[in-house]
Amino acid sequence: MKKVMVGMSGGVDSSVSALLLREQGYDVMGVTMKLFSDDDIVQAEKDGKTCCALSDVEDARSVAYRLGFEHLVFNFKDSFRECVMEKFVSYYLNGHTPNPCIDCNKYIKFDRMLRRALELDYDYIATGHYAINEYDEKTGRYLLKRPKDRSKDQTYFLYSLTQEQLKHTLFPLGNLEKSEVREIAEKAGLVNSKKPDSQDICFVPDGNYVSFIEKFTGKNVPRGTFVDMNGKILGEHKGIINYTIGQRKGLGIALGKPAYVIKKDISTNTVTLGDKDDLKIFSFIVENVNLISVPELKSEETFLIKTRYSQHGEYGLVTPIGNNECKITFETPQKSVASGQAVVFYDGDIVVGGGTAK
Repeated sequence: MKKVMVGMSGGVDSSVSALLLREQGYDVMGVTMKLFSDDDIVQAEKDGKTCCALSDVEDARSVAYRLGFEHLVFNFKDSFRECVMEKFVSYYLNGHTPNPCIDCNKYIKFDRMLRRALELDYDYIATGHYAINEYDEKTGRYLLKRPKDRSKDQTYFLYSLTQEQLKHTLFPLGNLEKSEVREIAEKAGLVNSKKPDSQDICFVPDGNYVSFIEKFTGKNVPRGTFVDMNGKILGEHKGIINYTIGQRKGLGIALGKPAYVIKKDISTNTVTLGDKDDLKIFSFIVENVNLISVPELKSEETFLIKTRYSQHGEYGLVTPIGNNECKITFETPQKSVASGQAVVFYDGDIVVGGGTAK
């Protein structure tokens, strides 16, 4: 009997994943990862918006008990702080736009948890992600593919997975709609069948990044200067981490016309404002590229490009330029991409790979 360790957040998706694997004959163990200090978890519990509150651990344990398999809690808080929280803070302080969910997948769920599973002689790990993992006999490679429920497609957050990680990973929900998952949970009498999905970054449950960063670092973010496209001073901004590329609302400055954040310069502590057209770009560089469906890109190819999780994507030319980097070129201008954003390439339903906007 194959053994699988299921990462259980306390939510309905991971719980149904465990249930389905149990029904398929796997020897299942549930694992909830402790990612914060006790004080952090208590605060998250008060806010009620995160996937890592104390009640979530109890929900995961309750599901495991009802389904008849063992449940453990792994303490990964030191790794999470170093690889996810500290990186999140560093990126913001250096003018970049981080994606902590991708880092959590890369460094915690599919690295630390997988290594722990293999050390304990488990064959696989499984999560509640909406994605499909399929082995291609022709190429001898594992493919990461979009799920049946496109509205819940989470492949954007999984582009960093390696062949070795995919070899040991199961995604039981890939061929199900979210509504079907809730129906399965309700029929099974699971305590979290109607539990709402978490929406915010788990360690910033109120969405206030600035407050979190200042508390984390113990420092107040210094004010700086708004400038126009020619460098002319327009006024004072309240701290560079308060702004994101493309932002229009909440700038705190009146110019008599709509203004957008075009650029942030940490060295001069300036935020450049401009018109909507100033955001348009035709090309940019992607670094730290990880390829899944192919071992390498030998020449330029056209793929569907997503620079944000929620967007449908646009077709663009992906050109390998060496040093694990690619140049992305669009036929029509696109909204400016912020440094640090994840950029994922698709060939139909298949994730070719992805990287980080430079």
